[in-house]
Amino acid sequence: MIGAGPAGLIVADVLSRAGARVTVFDHRPSPARKFLMAGRGGLNLTHSEPLELFLTRYGAAATRLEPIIRAFPPERVREFCAELGEETFVGSSGRVFPKNFKASPLLRAWLARLAAQGVAFETRHDFEGFASDGTLKLRGPLGEKITLSPGAVVLALGGASWPRLGSDGGWTGALASLGVAMTPLAPANCGAVIRWSEYFRSNFEGQPIKTIRLTHELHKARGDVVVTRRGLEGGPVYALASGLREALRRDGTATLLLDLRPDAPEAELSRKLERERGKQSLSTFLRKSLGLAKIDIALLHETSGALPNRPDALAARIKNLPLAIEGVAGFERAISTSGGVRFDELDETLMLKKHPGVFLAGEMLDFDAPTGGYLLQAAFSTGFVAGKGAADFLKLGA
Repeated sequence: MIGAGPAGLIVADVLSRAGARVTVFDHRPSPARKFLMAGRGGLNLTHSEPLELFLTRYGAAATRLEPIIRAFPPERVREFCAELGEETFVGSSGRVFPKNFKASPLLRAWLARLAAQGVAFETRHDFEGFASDGTLKLRGPLGEKITLSPGAVVLALGGASWPRLGSDGGWTGALASLGVAMTPLAPANCGAVIRWSEYFRSNFEGQPIKTIRLTHELHKARGDVVVTRRGLEGGPVYALASGLREALRRDGTATLLLDLRPDAPEAELSRKLERERGKQSLSTFLRKSLGLAKIDIALLHETSGALPNRPDALAARIKNLPLAIEGVAGFERAISTSGGVRFDELDETLMLKKHPGVFLAGEMLDFDAPTGGYLLQAAFSTGFVAGKGAADFLKLGA
């Protein structure tokens, strides 16, 4: 087993319970570093929405992932956490969290369970691919060359996001040399790059823009975003990031439309703006009549220059404020990646068709999952299916 993230740990659990002797190799000093980082703001394990809706969140990969998610669905994730002594709850958004919100207690219990099942861990070991005879090649902590011939190998090496935590996409070359077809890795669930003026950046960097809706082409996302030095971050931006990235690749340009008052119809805003302004400045008038915050008003000026005088035109601008997108954040700032090994390279057990006995799990696979628990759910489910597939390949009683 190569890779000690959540997908790899699920694989190790399934295989060890089936009776396999399991060693987990990882090139970082300790397991599941990205998992721990993801849990700092509250570990979002999965989502409670109906499974039919849940599956649509994976876009083009939904059909291929459906039997995999059904094999280890969201309710099974919650049961697994309970087995580890960590109860879960459903938040107001439908997202599922551990009751204490943290990743570290869950990980400690998980590693203790694996140790009790005889799973061994070897850290600071790098995956270097396979020899022509199928031998697994590793590099040890002192640079020593290691070759192994296990009965089965499961790779759960992650994508390329947050590379300082271990997922650097370095495995792509090794699999490409085996003739494995892949969709190029690309940043996903990441911020949008916008060229702010010095005034706006210096006055509003780090501040939130509350309760807005973003639209890109046919897709919409709602919530809060945060102004950064290079653009915007936050859930609604992450949800649209892959579409923005593809538009930039395809057209060289992309635009986000920002609705500063998503709950108010445009006609209602226009009526309020028709009121007598008196001696109030426009900023004061917008604040008092529409409840716009200082950052909202600054953003209107930032992207539009002089604002329209007609109430209907100003209301339209508030509902459809265009933001020119110059790029999306790179791998070092992305929560996840899209792309990876294509599903047609794999059988239903996630074994490489061209290389029997080699299984893949987690973010190495070619899917793009939004935030909200979908990425971790896919890691858990693919880990379970790959682990069971490897156990069946080894003719173990899983």
